[in-house]
Amino acid sequence: MSPSLDRRAFLQETAAAAGLLSSACLAPAKDEPMRKTTHTYKTAGTCAIKADVYGAAADGARPAVIWIHGGALIMGNRDGIFATFRDGLVKAGYVVVSIDYRLAPETKLPAILEDVQDAYQWVRTKGPELFHVDPKKIAVSGGSAGGYLTLSLGHRVEPRPAALVTFWGYGDIAGTWYSRPDAFYRKQPLVPKEEAYQAVGGPVLSEAVGKNNRSRFYLYCRQQGIWPKEVAGHDPDTEPKAFEPFCPLRNVTAKYPPTLLIHGTKDTDVPYEQSESMARELASKGVEHELMTIPDGGHGFGGVKPELVANTYERAIEFLKKHLR
Repeated sequence: MSPSLDRRAFLQETAAAAGLLSSACLAPAKDEPMRKTTHTYKTAGTCAIKADVYGAAADGARPAVIWIHGGALIMGNRDGIFATFRDGLVKAGYVVVSIDYRLAPETKLPAILEDVQDAYQWVRTKGPELFHVDPKKIAVSGGSAGGYLTLSLGHRVEPRPAALVTFWGYGDIAGTWYSRPDAFYRKQPLVPKEEAYQAVGGPVLSEAVGKNNRSRFYLYCRQQGIWPKEVAGHDPDTEPKAFEPFCPLRNVTAKYPPTLLIHGTKDTDVPYEQSESMARELASKGVEHELMTIPDGGHGFGGVKPELVANTYERAIEFLKKHLR
């Protein structure tokens, strides 16, 4: 690969990890904008944490899909929802709830997980009144770090979600892929430590506002292999047991929800093996699941033909239909 192409692939991968990739899969629908309402589902200190609701019904009770955005838990916001997937869900009769959560490193992982758990319970308890959802028919979906948080809800809330759908998610945050310097990201000039920490450290955030260079902090974490320390507040080498409750891979039981795992084989941000490992663990516990492999697919549908992207969304919606009838 030429240096220019290699750099282009790197930039696309980094942008996709941040939930910022502008492509057909993320672009707004060509029709009129999807109507939405915005709610504050939680306030933590002075930080209002919000959710956008699409497809709310005037009456009746519809099944709901909660969407959790990606961005390595460091970047991104509730706008980072795949428009085509969102619109397909709404047309199929679902209420879609896209949530924010507090971002790292200003907020550590336990509080981030608390936010998404609270969002799930908010949809269950307030959703029937506010936007007419069926509290017994709630699924969760997300991409990248949002996929990780989706898998986390599979064992952290009761009642369990009706189904989970992850796009290039991961079940192990303490592995060497995250806790060692990453060869792919170190192909680029190393981010100076001072620059990295200047990009973060302000007020607690629940959306990517203010400084717009938080991706530099993420890149620094991957180049140095310190993402688990900065996000979880623990060192997986010296405190391995501290990560037990934070790794969905280690918390699968027979009660785990039906799960669809979607992942490309050439993902250089989240290894394809992460979804393979999760699929093996689900199988060992007798949990209904599917692993949809995208041959040669990169992170964020990088390098994937539009027809395969469309087919992926269709399969995801069919999986949800099966479990939300």
